[in-house]
Amino acid sequence: MIQALRNAWRLPDVRNKLLFTLFILVVYQFAAHIPVVGVDREALAQVFQGAGAGFANVLNLLSGGAVANFSVLANGVYPYITASIIFQLLAPIIPQLEAMQREPGGQEKIQRYTYLATIPMAILQSIAQITVFSQLGGGAIIPGFGTDFLLTLSVIVTMTAGTMFAVWMGELITEDGIGNGISIIIFSGIVSRVPSNILLMIQNSGETVRLVYNVTLFVVIVLASIVAIILVQEGVRRIPVQYGKRVRGNRQVQGRGQFIPLRVNPVGMIPLIFSQAIITFPAVIIGLFNPAPGTFFYDLQLSFGNQQGFIYWFTFFLMTVGFTFFYSDVMVGNYRLAETLQRQGGFIPGIRPGKKTEDYVVSVTRRITLVGALFLGTIAIVPGLVQALNGILFPTEISASAQSAATNPAAVLTGAGLIIVVGVVIDTMRQLEAQLVMRNYEGFMR
Repeated sequence: MIQALRNAWRLPDVRNKLLFTLFILVVYQFAAHIPVVGVDREALAQVFQGAGAGFANVLNLLSGGAVANFSVLANGVYPYITASIIFQLLAPIIPQLEAMQREPGGQEKIQRYTYLATIPMAILQSIAQITVFSQLGGGAIIPGFGTDFLLTLSVIVTMTAGTMFAVWMGELITEDGIGNGISIIIFSGIVSRVPSNILLMIQNSGETVRLVYNVTLFVVIVLASIVAIILVQEGVRRIPVQYGKRVRGNRQVQGRGQFIPLRVNPVGMIPLIFSQAIITFPAVIIGLFNPAPGTFFYDLQLSFGNQQGFIYWFTFFLMTVGFTFFYSDVMVGNYRLAETLQRQGGFIPGIRPGKKTEDYVVSVTRRITLVGALFLGTIAIVPGLVQALNGILFPTEISASAQSAATNPAAVLTGAGLIIVVGVVIDTMRQLEAQLVMRNYEGFMR
């Protein structure tokens, strides 16, 4: 990896892409510290210290740290992710959208529609986020919001514009930088919070036994998760493919045997990003109705808002597994492997071309995806498992703040955060290697 970075730095155009990516991330961090007009700092601090800290931290994760300051980027890329999920869910249901995907330029049209759908999603999240935060903080986050028309309009317009600005910066990284821009923005938000979370864990561990336990458990979780993530991410099932004889000039050439590489986890960290985005919806929707304390819906809001309890973690597990299967089917369908093989004169030994080949590829993909889906789901709920373990070993401490880095080492860098970090690093390194290979071939041809 280090040698690849050195080689990339020596190439002027690749070096410029890296510097451009860093520049955009710096601009994003500067913008993340520009607060929305009229924010009450004390009420905002109460949100991150009270029962709704887990919910606020999830939004802070997706916004790259902007929610902690309630900046103009407080919505982050969350509305864009939600709009993307909606279109991907609708594509298999609406024939027009499915046909559009296969047309030349169809993906660009759907991307344009996604941008347009991001605007109402950002407006909705702006209103919901301010309302829920005001409830969780015990006071208005922005005094006068909802009663002062000009203040309300300016805040909504500012936060919506901030969302589109964040998405635009992500697209700039994708087009002119290195890696997937949206993922890198989320990645930077996760990494930037790790040092402070580690320091918080060390400072609040208390007695030596608890400090050693926290540090040891944190190191074990991180190392074991990284190794497991890399093994699963790089795991491949090879399906043999045979090509028929071809005529080249006056000669008949025997077709070569190749294979189709199907990954155990073909979708990377996308299902976790989707799950993190959707899992916040119950707390947001319930909060809009301001349920009375002690009621079922109030307890449900606290469960999803503070990321605690069996219902939250079980729902998170099911959503991660479901999104993994769904997104894998979408990706395999978009590849249209059966059509491509038939057009190129290839076939899978023992399988008829066409529909039979498509069914076979789908069945194999779903079988191996089951392993990847269960793995992603398990990694996602590691903080919940550690939370339960801490509740047994340290019952008095865990009751105060089950999700804080002071009592839960897995909350310093969650399983979802680890997969996102490792996945983004692997994808970025692959793109760097592709850039290097392309330059080497150019040099060879010269």
